[in-house]
Amino acid sequence: MSHRKRDRCRSCGQAELERVLDLGNQPLANSMPASLDEFADERTYPLELAICRTCALVQITDVVDPAVLFEYYLYVSGTSDTMAAHHAAYAADTVRDYEIDGLVVEIASNDGSLLRRFAAEGARTLGIEPAKNIAEMAREAGVETLCEFFGREVGERVRSERGAAACVVANNVLAHVDDPRDLLSGMAALASDDGVVVIEVPHVREMVARLEYDTIYHEHHCYFSVAALLSLCEGAGLSISRVDHVPVHGGSIRVHARPIAALANHAEEVLELARSEEEQGLTEPARYRRFADDARANKRELLALLSDLRSRGKSLAAYGAPAKGSTLLNYCGIGPELVEYTVDKNPLKVGRYTPGMHLPVLPVSTLVERRPDIVLILAWNFAEEIQRQQAEYLEGGGSFLVPLPEPRIL
Repeated sequence: MSHRKRDRCRSCGQAELERVLDLGNQPLANSMPASLDEFADERTYPLELAICRTCALVQITDVVDPAVLFEYYLYVSGTSDTMAAHHAAYAADTVRDYEIDGLVVEIASNDGSLLRRFAAEGARTLGIEPAKNIAEMAREAGVETLCEFFGREVGERVRSERGAAACVVANNVLAHVDDPRDLLSGMAALASDDGVVVIEVPHVREMVARLEYDTIYHEHHCYFSVAALLSLCEGAGLSISRVDHVPVHGGSIRVHARPIAALANHAEEVLELARSEEEQGLTEPARYRRFADDARANKRELLALLSDLRSRGKSLAAYGAPAKGSTLLNYCGIGPELVEYTVDKNPLKVGRYTPGMHLPVLPVSTLVERRPDIVLILAWNFAEEIQRQQAEYLEGGGSFLVPLPEPRIL
């Protein structure tokens, strides 16, 4: 069965999910048609956001089979200068802070970009990545990689075969699994008794504050607060020792956890962060209903601006074909009649079409060749990098438009 609807929370198992935002039926955000012939076979699935009234985990209600989502994948983490710098600092800081001289294992290691940075710091590395094509890219780059989905059973097996890990890392992946507790339990089982588990996830506080509704798509099952992570980690045998705020992906948190044998309780400063979230309303449905109202208003404003620009004879294109761009385009109904095409640096995406709305994906060089008047930045989390790299386009009179938290021309 490729699709099912959840009626219980992924974390606590309670049947107290309250729906707060409906983004309509949407295609899978990284399933990009390669030709016009594939348009008719494109499937869509409901995309609804809910919150658990028991443990406050924000989550979507529909589950698509992970084999459908991830067996062949188009996202690679090594194409952005911003992420390259992030990975370098991440590895250096982690090795320094924990004096790591043993094995570092990354869950959903993608093309091995982060693990290569850990290797440069002197660590032994192992990647575990379910997408066959991406795992092969990592191996070709010299990163030992197992190709499989990760959970407690795999964590226990890898520990018995390879030994315990000094550090187990999961970046931007905990949200991608339907059973996040199983993934965390696997990380706890794989880590040595005095090892560290490091998880980086987008922070639901930033998603709400910056109106990042486009980060909601079928691959992202969950949207994390510190409050929700406390309960999840406890159920997996982990205690949170530290939470760092990092700017990537629209505002993320890096969660440092230790096996309960090494750290019996969550750190007090972490508990204080959870209390602060409660005071901001991030554990209650009302805040997310306001978020839904703001998303609907943004849709109206963005469509009005794009329509006005086209009515005045402006030519429009887009930059990027990220998963978040698929949600934005489909929710707002932005197709080639408004935005002619988009461009992307990822060679796996060039030559394809965006899901659902079917904007052609062209090389980045197209911006200078065709010089559209306005370019809608779908990959808005890299807006500064994009503007810097596209100086020639800007100097030629072009302009960039960011859609969130309010549509504006830069």
